[in-house]
Amino acid sequence: MLDRKPVHVAMFSGGAASAYVAYQMVQAHGKENCILFFTNTLWEDDDNYRFMDEVSDYIGLEITERIDGRTPEEVFYDYRFLGNSRLAKCSEELKVYQTIVFLEELRDQHNLEPILYFGIGPHESHRADNLKEFYSHRPLEPIETRFPMIETFREDIDAKGIIEGEWRIKLPRMYEMGFSHANCGGRCVRGGYQHYAQLYKIWPDRYALQEEMEENFRKNFEKNVSILKKDGGPFTLREYREQMDREGVEKFLKTKDETVPCVCSFS
Repeated sequence: MLDRKPVHVAMFSGGAASAYVAYQMVQAHGKENCILFFTNTLWEDDDNYRFMDEVSDYIGLEITERIDGRTPEEVFYDYRFLGNSRLAKCSEELKVYQTIVFLEELRDQHNLEPILYFGIGPHESHRADNLKEFYSHRPLEPIETRFPMIETFREDIDAKGIIEGEWRIKLPRMYEMGFSHANCGGRCVRGGYQHYAQLYKIWPDRYALQEEMEENFRKNFEKNVSILKKDGGPFTLREYREQMDREGVEKFLKTKDETVPCVCSFS
């Protein structure tokens, strides 16, 4: 860390809070000392790219993008492990690992000391604690993490209202469609029953892609596994779809998920 110049890195993947934090970061430290960082899973909804490009233009900072090159499905096949609500190698490989490699490159190749900024609000302070702990141990040296929505701003910030009302930038369409986050085009394996009911209602074609992926994985590896769980065991997307068809999807849209959000939704 000795003699490295600080560089401020906003973790960005299309979230409203992270967009607002990135803007404030640039105002405080100047574009020349900031990076807008995005790790692409190749499953993102097209409207996310539109939103990110418009935010980038508004802030005046180009997006620095890293791509592993694999989709989440390809990661599952490489590890012979289907991502689920408890463990998702996709975010670890496509986002976390790519981020760590980039941060170490900043240090080793550019003599810069990264400071990470996350758009996590006060109601998610437990996630901030987890990320602080993570970036204290995973990189070769601890990396400073900052959470302005918790630590800096003295009032509740309506980031969505500011972005749409003041910046005149339309939020990613997945928000208005009812999704809790806009990552992976709704195909997030950490999503639970409510999430997948929402996906089935809004984008049945994308639900069908997830169902097909799950069925192919089960057959290919001859494993009784699934993205969703029920009574401690597998519950396939096909079984869930058939249940929603019988009982009505609206019933399942009201069931609050208790799954742990994927690391992708931190940015």
